[in-house]
Amino acid sequence: MHYDAIILGAGGAGLLAAATAGQAGARVLLLDHAEKAGKKILISGGGRCNFTNMHTEAGCYLSENPHFAKSALSRYTQWDFLALVERHGIAWHEKTLGQLFCDGSARQIVAMLLEECARGGVEIRLSTQIGEIGHDGATFSLGGDTAPQLVIATGGPSIPKMGATGVAFDIARRFGLAVVPPRPALVPLVLGEDAQAFRDISGVSLPVTARSGGASFEEAALFTHRGLSGPAILQVSSYWQPGEAVTLDLLPQAGAALREARGRMPRSGLRAALAEHLPARLAEVMAARIGFARELGNTPDAEIDRAADMLSGLVLHPTGTEGYAKAEVTAGGVDTAALSSRTMEARSVPGLYAIGEAVDVTGWLGGYNFQWAWSSGVAAGQALAARRG
Repeated sequence: MHYDAIILGAGGAGLLAAATAGQAGARVLLLDHAEKAGKKILISGGGRCNFTNMHTEAGCYLSENPHFAKSALSRYTQWDFLALVERHGIAWHEKTLGQLFCDGSARQIVAMLLEECARGGVEIRLSTQIGEIGHDGATFSLGGDTAPQLVIATGGPSIPKMGATGVAFDIARRFGLAVVPPRPALVPLVLGEDAQAFRDISGVSLPVTARSGGASFEEAALFTHRGLSGPAILQVSSYWQPGEAVTLDLLPQAGAALREARGRMPRSGLRAALAEHLPARLAEVMAARIGFARELGNTPDAEIDRAADMLSGLVLHPTGTEGYAKAEVTAGGVDTAALSSRTMEARSVPGLYAIGEAVDVTGWLGGYNFQWAWSSGVAAGQALAARRG
């Protein structure tokens, strides 16, 4: 069969690109090796899909070119996707930091996208392996199907148990497109034996300011049996590089808090003072790490200041991440220098596009990556329709 476009990957980006192109008149074939469309959507947000974020802007994304995402994000915004959600009668609510979730189930988002594809007459084939891709300079061929336009929307290798692979990057390289080395992002960090005391308090969580790689996030951190997790850690993990430190501010205004405790409870030790502000097990670890045993009333300002510095700047050196198995997304991907920021089309291969997680654009935690999928998908979908025939 001959189509105007063949889209590889029935995730968020591929589904909305197909629906957009189909409803604009293009004849679209959408292929995916999975048995269900939108598998990552279905598990996202605890099954309720954090489908966008009210605060979406280009500054919330990592890329070798931080300006690349601006065009697509400005032309199909979070408000545009929210309007689509509301047109389908899907109830939603806002959680912290502008995160929007379905009241019901992530299945509603997948059903909405499939209905939009049906409206555009999109042909969807699931449980279909991609196989060899042919290209004669004008037409792409997969098996017995051909089209002048091909879209890479197969995502990255994060969460391989869901069937994720790095095939997007293999295809890009096959056509001569540069790929920024992919790496796990929004991923828990692993601590070494030198930080065993923190691994021993697995399950302890508290609000922190986490810093690494020039980025800073104020959210919760969670100590795990392997190291660090929680929203603040997942956020900075995208910026962290091997060999770098992660710094945690455990207690804002720590110096003032300790001086106040010294005046109010002079016979107590540091552990007791910290336990008023930190979880008990963490207070014990930090008191031991700071290492002075005298009563607060006998503690000079210099030691108070040293303790405060360690509380507001706990420096930890991760040995690595928990890898793609625990990464919510993949950073890196098809180099944006190879693509048009308006259409997502490859500059050197007319008719070839890359969208969503396959591209070197990675959002913060909290719905930003879905919004990039929607925005880049619509940008490509509109271009596909404009060039049909």
